[in-house]
Amino acid sequence: MFRPITRLALPVFGVLLLAAPLAQAACPYPAAPSALPDGATASKDEMMAGKAAVSKFNQDVEAYNGCLDTELQAQLADSSLKDEQKKNLQSMANAKHDAAVDELTALAARFNEQVKAYKAKAAAAAPAK
Repeated sequence: MFRPITRLALPVFGVLLLAAPLAQAACPYPAAPSALPDGATASKDEMMAGKAAVSKFNQDVEAYNGCLDTELQAQLADSSLKDEQKKNLQSMANAKHDAAVDELTALAARFNEQVKAYKAKAAAAAPAK
């Protein structure tokens, strides 16, 4: 009575066991905020929300890069890899790391431009002394 379930369950369980390391090994690329506030028109609350979104993305990039480092170290521990394969793994990890940092840097620069616009708007609206 239980035999058909066992025959089906064992292959499924085996596939899941084999797939688990692959799922854990993948480092999901963080999603950047979809939009930043327009400093020329944004409220203080909108600018603070933009700052929080940029900070969250920064944390996500740091976690992503940590994951890449962990994944790389695990891959490099494989004694069957040749030096050329290790160099390729290192190169790919470096490229992924650099792409994430470049995206974060560009996002921070765009947000800083909006902060400047917000401060300029606030200064223009302030009464003259």
